[in-house]
Amino acid sequence: MARRSKTSPFEDLIFIASRLPWWLSLLIALVAWLYFHSVAISPAPTVTDPKQYGEMITGQVWRSFAMFLQYIVPVAFIFGAIGSVFARAKRRKLLDDVANATRPGKTVEGINWQQFEQLVGEAFRRQGFIVTETGGSGPDGGIDLILHKGSEKHLVQCKQWRATKVGVAVVREFFGLIAAEGATGGFVVTSGSFTADAKSFASGRNIRLVEGPELNRWVAASRTAQPNPSAVSPASARFVPTQTSAPSCPVCNLAMQKRVAKRGANIGKEFWGCSQFPKCRGVVEV
Repeated sequence: MARRSKTSPFEDLIFIASRLPWWLSLLIALVAWLYFHSVAISPAPTVTDPKQYGEMITGQVWRSFAMFLQYIVPVAFIFGAIGSVFARAKRRKLLDDVANATRPGKTVEGINWQQFEQLVGEAFRRQGFIVTETGGSGPDGGIDLILHKGSEKHLVQCKQWRATKVGVAVVREFFGLIAAEGATGGFVVTSGSFTADAKSFASGRNIRLVEGPELNRWVAASRTAQPNPSAVSPASARFVPTQTSAPSCPVCNLAMQKRVAKRGANIGKEFWGCSQFPKCRGVVEV
């Protein structure tokens, strides 16, 4: 998602808004208009002391800016929301094309790195995450996607490395980013595979390594899965990323997520739960 080197502030706002969910951009547009409009129409204070002239001039300048910003900022976010809708449709089509690929150029291994990030983001949306694309400018950015589900925040780094295995240095650096961002955990997703050292480092940490075969299963499962942006992790089972490949749900055949029981006779024990919970309640023991 490379961008031009020189853009106007208005274009920058549109670009930022287009990376957000469309409804969030519209909400920001409404809040921005209410705020700047209230500032623009606020009356100038009555000056009774010469020392207040500086404050009065500053307030008047800000009200003058607000006169323009009450239109510019909301319009930018509305345009961004429209762009987000079209971008989402494009990503849905990309995932469907890859899921039903009949030629090499449309497989996980055949698409370019920008499409790979978009594909991964859409695959996570199909699993109930709210996805924010960070708009990285190159194929090796630190954080490519930010995921939210309930109160949990996860980071995603995408590596479309076909010929070279993803090594431990990449995973170690990403682990530092998770800690710095205060995230619950993270995913490193590759179209290829990881080295043994990378898998060993991720073991027991809040990082899940997703290799090409597992990603292909996610994409294949998307043909029957429906997006559910409002889905949240159930209170009784908290999602815990891990490097182990997830099994398919025995009920609906979709990908499963590793969870930890927080109540009942098995409290504290890990188990595989369906990613579509509570719509599907398939469970597999670890």
